[in-house]
Amino acid sequence: MRTFLSLLLMGSMLTATPFAKAQNKTPRVRPVGAVAYGIGAQFLFRNGEVVLHQDNNYQPLTKNIRLANGTKINYKSGIVELPSGKMTTLHEGDYVNSTGNIVFATPSSAAAARHDTVGATAARFEQYVERGQVVPLPDLQAQLSRQRQQLQLMEQKVRLLNQKIDLLSRQPTSPNTRQLDQQLKELDQQLQQVAK
Repeated sequence: MRTFLSLLLMGSMLTATPFAKAQNKTPRVRPVGAVAYGIGAQFLFRNGEVVLHQDNNYQPLTKNIRLANGTKINYKSGIVELPSGKMTTLHEGDYVNSTGNIVFATPSSAAAARHDTVGATAARFEQYVERGQVVPLPDLQAQLSRQRQQLQLMEQKVRLLNQKIDLLSRQPTSPNTRQLDQQLKELDQQLQQVAK
């Protein structure tokens, strides 16, 4: 009887343990104002405050942000504290990406972050315009004609090579492919002439 009671007591203790653990767990609650953000998220300083820019949507923030790498962002003032302890202030258009890197919108905001006030005001930036090579119209038309001819010759070459593969795969002994080889050789010569 004593053995039966001790087994019964031990069994009830073992079955009660998981229920006790389940009751002690509290559901995880996100703090008020917390936002979910993905890899492409940007914490953008816009109109005097930081907003979450993600998937072409702008979501206002109600709490300061702490990124996974330890970067802290004050949503009202735009002050960013990096994990190293360095602090900087975002200006209009600047943003912090989800990995904690700061991207400056203008050279002056980058200079301000470096505390370089002389460089920010003295910097002169010329508009950069890339100009491609101007090709006269007759030369362009000749070049297009040459490229069309090359394309047609390459298509013929592909057809001949497919015929040769088909011929070689159908016959157990090696077939005579001299005629196809000669046509391929002529096409290669034509391609070389067109490419010049």
